[in-house]
Amino acid sequence: MGIALPPVFNVLARAAALAGCIALAPLSQAQDAPAAAPPAPTAPAAAALCAKADFEQVVEQAAGALRELNFKNKPLFQEKLRSLKDKRGWSHDEFMKQAAPFVRDEKTEAFDKSTDELLSAIASMGQEGANAKTPDCALLLELRARMTVLVETQTSKWSYMFDKIEAELWK
Repeated sequence: MGIALPPVFNVLARAAALAGCIALAPLSQAQDAPAAAPPAPTAPAAAALCAKADFEQVVEQAAGALRELNFKNKPLFQEKLRSLKDKRGWSHDEFMKQAAPFVRDEKTEAFDKSTDELLSAIASMGQEGANAKTPDCALLLELRARMTVLVETQTSKWSYMFDKIEAELWK
């Protein structure tokens, strides 16, 4: 039987799934440029004391940052993919085949691997911190640092994919 995680970790899991998901479906809206990462969670000014709730709050903030990145970037990226489809005159089936390398290649797989490793460590650290009798403020700071790296990793992945599609659109 597995260990049950607090509900906040389910939010992170859903956000992580969204962060790695790029559908080739129609857009609801378009934007002009990829969105910058929302502010990463930061350590409190007075880190001398911490509470169990701080661990959950860090996870909530990172989950929100991942959702925001996906919400802002996914529609624009899909629009750019459709522009490429139109420019090349691809049928739907050709589009599904030709667009795949823009969302999945060795570099995006490396981003995804890093994301998976970070999520695993974050879940473990978050659970440890939330279940500890006495909150470990050093662990909280490490959790915050990993959350920041997670958001930066996803931001870098989006930037890479946008650069790749933009280069193709200019050809």
